[in-house]
Amino acid sequence: MRTIYFYVYFFGFLVYSLLPLQKLKRLAQKQDRSEEDNVLIHQIPKQWAGKLNGIAGADVSVSGADKMPKGAVLLVANHEGNFDIPILLGSLSKPFGFISKKEVKKIPIVAKWMRIMPCVFMDRSNRRLAIAAIHEGTALLKNGHSILVFPEGTRSKGGKPGDFKSGSLRLAKNSNVPIVPVSIRGTSKLMEENGGWIKPDLVQVQVLDPIMPHEYEKQDLKDLTADLQNRIRQVSI
Repeated sequence: MRTIYFYVYFFGFLVYSLLPLQKLKRLAQKQDRSEEDNVLIHQIPKQWAGKLNGIAGADVSVSGADKMPKGAVLLVANHEGNFDIPILLGSLSKPFGFISKKEVKKIPIVAKWMRIMPCVFMDRSNRRLAIAAIHEGTALLKNGHSILVFPEGTRSKGGKPGDFKSGSLRLAKNSNVPIVPVSIRGTSKLMEENGGWIKPDLVQVQVLDPIMPHEYEKQDLKDLTADLQNRIRQVSI
């Protein structure tokens, strides 16, 4: 019943959100969009994610939230399961968009919300389009929008975090914003480890010490990638 209720709410709330979505589109198009505007736009996605987490029975604990710098940041997290984004949307106070695979654009209404958050859709199979997505994400960061990336590129589904790919970390190099490593533990237990059925479990989110631009600006991209991978793995296994 929990799984059925989850999907009924998932799509039911999306239909309900169409009216506020139309109103918030105008706010999202403001040239001088402020941090307050971002918070307002993210209220509904945050509410939606929080309710989904509650239906799933996710008992979420967050540590290190006070380490989050003000302003735009690049959030870098391990990718354990499908619940990673709802968990982070529901538990972190900072508004953020994220890099998503292009296939998500096919989900009705979800893609529209993602565009105003704003998020970036990436086609990893096309190098030219992937580079264009990095440029788009860089522009968003420079304009004050925080972005979340999963450098593994795919879910570990509860196993050891996979190797980080360096491509998405160019966002930080290009935009000169703080990098905030985030460790996620337990999201795969909500779904992936149950054959797709949703079951309650504990989830731990740990915000690690940020890496400021002056700390990584002279660091080689591969070394920076390895450093982030090691920091997150130490607390994610």
